[in-house]
Amino acid sequence: MLKLIHTADWHLGQSFHGQERHAEQRAFLTWLLDTLVKRRADALLVAGDIFDVVNPSLRAQELLYDFIVSAHERLPRLDIVLIAGNHDSGNRIELPAPLMRRLRTHALGRVRWRDDGTLNTEHLLVPLTDEHGETRAWCLALPFLRPAEVTGSALASEASTEAASSDYVSGIGHVHTRLIKAARVRREPGQALVAMSHAHLHGAAVSEASERPIVIGGEESISAALFPPEIAYVALGHLHRAQQVGEARIRYSGSPLPLDFSEVAYPHQVVEVTLVGEALAATETLPVPRPVAMHRIGPAPLDDVLAELETLKDDPAMPRDHWPWLEVRVELDAPIPDLRARVEAALKGKAVRLLRLERRLPRVEGETAPARVDLETLGPRKLFERTWETRWGQPPEDDVLADFDRLRQDVLDTEDDATGEGRP
Repeated sequence: MLKLIHTADWHLGQSFHGQERHAEQRAFLTWLLDTLVKRRADALLVAGDIFDVVNPSLRAQELLYDFIVSAHERLPRLDIVLIAGNHDSGNRIELPAPLMRRLRTHALGRVRWRDDGTLNTEHLLVPLTDEHGETRAWCLALPFLRPAEVTGSALASEASTEAASSDYVSGIGHVHTRLIKAARVRREPGQALVAMSHAHLHGAAVSEASERPIVIGGEESISAALFPPEIAYVALGHLHRAQQVGEARIRYSGSPLPLDFSEVAYPHQVVEVTLVGEALAATETLPVPRPVAMHRIGPAPLDDVLAELETLKDDPAMPRDHWPWLEVRVELDAPIPDLRARVEAALKGKAVRLLRLERRLPRVEGETAPARVDLETLGPRKLFERTWETRWGQPPEDDVLADFDRLRQDVLDTEDDATGEGRP
C-alpha cells in the first residue's frame, strides 16, 4: 500500500491587492506538515504554481525550503515531488535540486531533450517508496510545458516518424505519450503509475477572476484521454477549484487558500490518495482550515452596506496579520466622491482589513458596457477586446485574439528570461 497527499497552486509570495499573505501561507504549511505526519503519508505531490511569480521574494522561498527541511526531519522517508507551474520559473525550481534530493525531494522544472532529439524521460520518472523503502509506484512528473519546449525543432526529430503536428496541444500530447510509454517499460508488476501535470483539461471549471490562460485563451486545454486507465491517479494543478474531471482518478486538488474573493466559496483542500498494488484504492478530501477569513459585503446600496459594516466586531486579542480580508461592493445612483472615507469611517475600530472597494454605477440609457470599468476585474484580454471593438466597430477575430494571447505570454515569459529561463 502507498499513501499520497496531492496538493497544488500554493502561490507562495502572492501579493493580495498589495498585501502580503505570509502568515496565511505559513499556517497552511504548518497544517500540511502535521497532516502528513498524522496520516502517515508516504509521498507528497505538489502539482505546480508553487510560487506566485517567477522571481519570488526571499520570504516566499524561505517558506518552501523551511517546509521541506521540516518535513524531512519529521518524516525521513517521505518522498516529495514538485513540478513547476506556469507562474513558476522552471530554472529556479530546479536550481537547488541537487541539495533537495538529499532531503528526498525531487524538483522538476523543465523537460529535457537529448542531442538526438528524443525526450529525456528518465529525468521525469520519480520512484515513490513505502515506509520500508520499497518502490510501490512511479510518478510521471510533467512540469508546465511552454510552447517552445514542445513545438518546432525541439520536437521535430522525434515526432517526424509518428507524423505528429508541431502545434502546441499536439506537442503536449506527444510528451505525455512518450513519458507514459517509458513508464510502462520502467515499472515492475505490482507498481502503480501516478501522473502529475500542470495543465488545463477539457471540461474543467475555471476561476476566471484569478486564473490567467496558460498560453492562448482556451486553445491550450488538453483531453483527459491522454491518461489511459493504467494510470492509477492523475494529480493536476493550475485550476483553483477542487474538482474531478470525468473520473475519480483524475483530479485537481485546487488551491489550499482562496486566491481571490471570487474563490471564497470554493472547497479548499488537499487529496489523500491510497494505492494498493497497481490500482487506486481510495481518495479522501481533507479540508484545509482557513487561517484568515475573507468577507464580501454587497453588492448593495450604500446605506445597507454601512449598516452591515457596523455589525462587524472588533477582536483586540487577534493579531493584525490574522484580521479578515474584506471586499465591499456598493451600488450607487450617482458618484459619491467621499465614498471610501465613509466606508473607512464605518470600519474604524473593526478588526478587518479593507482590500477592495468596488463602485457600481447605473448604466446610461442605450449604453451596453458598464459606466465604470474595474481594470483589475476586467483583465488584459477583455480590455483588449473592448478597445479593439471601440476602435474598429466590431469584436476581434479569433486569430487576432490568439495573437494577443501569444504576445501576452511572451511578456509574462520575459521575467523567465531574466532568470535564465531562456527558450531552447
